[in-house]
Formats: sequence, C-alpha cells, structure tokens
Amino acid sequence: MKTNENKIFILLMILAMAGWGASWVNAKVLSAYINEYELIFFRNIFTIITLIPILVFTKKYFKINLRSFLLAIIASIIMIAYMKYYFLGTKYGTASLGGAFVTTLIPINTFIIMAIFFKKKTSKKDFFALSLGVIGVLTMIDIWSFKIEEIFAIENQYFLYASILWAMLTITSSKITNTSALVFTLYMYIITTIIVIIFFLDINTIDYSKFDNIFWLNILSLAFISTTFATSIYFIGIEKLGAKEVSTFIFLVPFFAIGFSIIFLDEAINYSIIIGTILTIIAVSILNNVMYLKKN
Repeated sequence: MKTNENKIFILLMILAMAGWGASWVNAKVLSAYINEYELIFFRNIFTIITLIPILVFTKKYFKINLRSFLLAIIASIIMIAYMKYYFLGTKYGTASLGGAFVTTLIPINTFIIMAIFFKKKTSKKDFFALSLGVIGVLTMIDIWSFKIEEIFAIENQYFLYASILWAMLTITSSKITNTSALVFTLYMYIITTIIVIIFFLDINTIDYSKFDNIFWLNILSLAFISTTFATSIYFIGIEKLGAKEVSTFIFLVPFFAIGFSIIFLDEAINYSIIIGTILTIIAVSILNNVMYLKKN
C-alpha cells in the first residue's frame, strides 16, 4: 500500500514540476496584459483563496510563531523583488531561457551564499561542481558566441537577479521554526499582497476590460496549478518522500519550461540552452550528492 502511495506522489510531483515549468509560459503571455505588480496581486489573490481550504483539509490551519511571522515579512519583500525580475526577464527574454537559467542557477547561488555568509564547508568536489555549473550557465547565455550585447542583455541580468533573490528566499524560509511550510507560504502571500497594494499598485486603475479568456486562463493556471497545486504537492511530498528525494524532481522544471515554450510560444530553442541546462543539472546533482543509481 505504501509503495502505491509513493507511486502516486511521484506522479503528482512530476505534474507539480510541469506546473512550475508552465509558469514561465504563463508569465510570458501575461506580460502582454499587465505589469509585474498586477501579476503579483492577481496571482496572490487566487492562490490565497485556494490555499486556505488546503490548510484546513490537511489540518495545518494558520498557527505561526513570532519568529516565523517576522521571517515571512522579510520573505515577502524578497518575493516582490524576485517576482519583478522574474516577470521582466520573461517579458523581454524567452520563457525557455528563464525556466532553464533561473531554475538551475538557484541551487548553485544558494550553495555559494551559504558558503560565504554561513561558513558552509566546501570541498574539491564542490569547487568542481561550481565550476561545471558556471560553464553550464555561460553556455546557456551563449557566451561562446562572443556577442557582448547578447551576453549582457537586460533579460539575462533580470534572470540572474531573480536566481539570487530566490536563493535568498530559500535560505530565509529555511529558518522558520515550529511552523508548517504551507502556513508560512500563506502568510508570505498575504503580506506580499498587502505591501504591493500599499506601495506599488492602485487597484482602482486596473483596466479589466482588456482581460480576455487567454488572460484568465493563464492567470488562473499560474495561481491554481503553478502555485497552489505545485507548492502544496512539493511540501506534502517532502513529508511523504523526504526532502532529498523531492529536491531531485526540480531538475525536471527546466525541461518542462523548454518544452512548453516550444509548444505554446513557438520559441526556437538552440543547443546552447539544452547543453547548458544539462551541465548545470549535473553540477547541482553533485553539490546535492544526488544518487540516481542505487544498489539493490
């Protein structure tokens, strides 16, 4: 029975990673309708509405301690900055590059930040993996073409900022104590929405008349599938399968982002993105000591 349960969760985890991959396509489509702060507002509202019943169903409810609440405020500020660069990078660049570049660079940036600021020990293997990761990232942005204007394109800078900010968000979230990750996420979305409404967005100026079926399909997909469903399954998966096993599924996100970009956006994918993605995934797997083949 437990084996069947694990198989179901593995399938759900794959679908969740597909949802995260699709979010890059959603953001690209939505960039034609709204700005980054409107995106945060709409995504968060629908996510909050759907996340609350899940917390009640899983009996997580809404209990949060003071330390975790203060961390949620910090995480909210980081989240706003991340969403800004995630949105702008996708708007001016491609969803395929964003999904590959940011997703694979996040764990590398997280490792580097932990090593510099939290005295995480590093070995020769880690330096090799980091070097391989750097080569992979440089390959993704096609540095070997030696076209300076393309290498330092604004969208590449936005994606780099986004990957650093999400690494910071990951580290901040890891510091919560005696609070469910889903509950922490709910408070983060609520606080983020409040900050955006107060400082960055006048909801009375939103022009709803330009929102067609394509807009609503993508914003609901981003909120329900890419955020509520994928995030919930990810955290439940950690409880069912373990953090290390679940983290390996994230390697699927870049390929889903690339695949969906080809199908729905008709983006042309060059070999540099594919090769760079594979190299960075190998680098991250070495850093995380991921074992794909285990002896029986």
